[in-house]
Amino acid sequence: MNLSIGRLPHGNRNLITDVPGVRVGHATIDEGNCHTGVTVVLPPRENPFTDKLTAACCVFNGFGKTLGLVQVEELGQLETPIALTNTLNVGKVHDALVSYMIGLCQRDGIHLTSVNPVVCECNDSRISDIVQRPIGEQEVFAAIASASDVFAQGAVGAGRGTVCYGMKGGVGSSSRLMEIDGKMYTLGVLVQSNYGASADFRAACLPDELAECDQGSIILIAATDLPLSSRQLKRVLRRASVGMARLGSYIGHGSGEIAVGFTTAQMETHGSFQTQTILREDLMNLPFRAIGECAEEAILQSLWHASPDHALDGTAIPSLREFLADRSREK
Repeated sequence: MNLSIGRLPHGNRNLITDVPGVRVGHATIDEGNCHTGVTVVLPPRENPFTDKLTAACCVFNGFGKTLGLVQVEELGQLETPIALTNTLNVGKVHDALVSYMIGLCQRDGIHLTSVNPVVCECNDSRISDIVQRPIGEQEVFAAIASASDVFAQGAVGAGRGTVCYGMKGGVGSSSRLMEIDGKMYTLGVLVQSNYGASADFRAACLPDELAECDQGSIILIAATDLPLSSRQLKRVLRRASVGMARLGSYIGHGSGEIAVGFTTAQMETHGSFQTQTILREDLMNLPFRAIGECAEEAILQSLWHASPDHALDGTAIPSLREFLADRSREK
């Protein structure tokens, strides 16, 4: 199966970490009936609280339990790593990120009295016993410690227990390069895929017995080094829905589809004022295309890298790779 999507070239790794300085780490739990985890996206700052990034968020359908989006929406800034986990672990992961940021700020001589961790989630209760809530400070710190510019995709970290289009979902990523005025910029996307009806999946013809309603969730994290304002970032994030729609999603009532993004381009501070270089509005079609292509391919990567699994009730959950191999043998 050719996973190359669209017209734009991808970065060296075809990962969100092609954006310079961005790192991703996972912690995965496979113990008893717990098959879950946490994934952390780290911005390229020694201390993101003291060196905040321009950020934005976009809620396509709000059937989700994220934390931190209200302040991102209000201030247009990111001041912590972004963590992904399962629905009932959001509070514990938030608490762990608070501890992590307190430690960073104590190291830098800052008395922290307020911080806005961003935590997003998908419900992985089909594969994992979600009420056990095994993700805490130890796992979050382990994910942060393991963060690198090269990371695993598929059923790892926050994607360990997810199901997408009736198949095994997971974490997937992709990147695109954009040339503007002779300079190359990068936009990357990481997804936690746990949504979609198999009957609607447009990348392959799936059997009717996999059909289900369009519910679940998908989280899309976007990073770029392209200079954009928070308002422009929000415009770009809206186009992540193009990638979802191209694969067949109708953004169902019971599905939480949420995108969060940031740019690593720096503002300049002059006394009481800040200045920011941003892309001309009439050139926005380029990042619009880039995020649509990245989102579509990242979702496919999450499926492609995942292995077959079983739900807690014993129901087999096939992988995209397994299904395509079986179909090829039948021809």
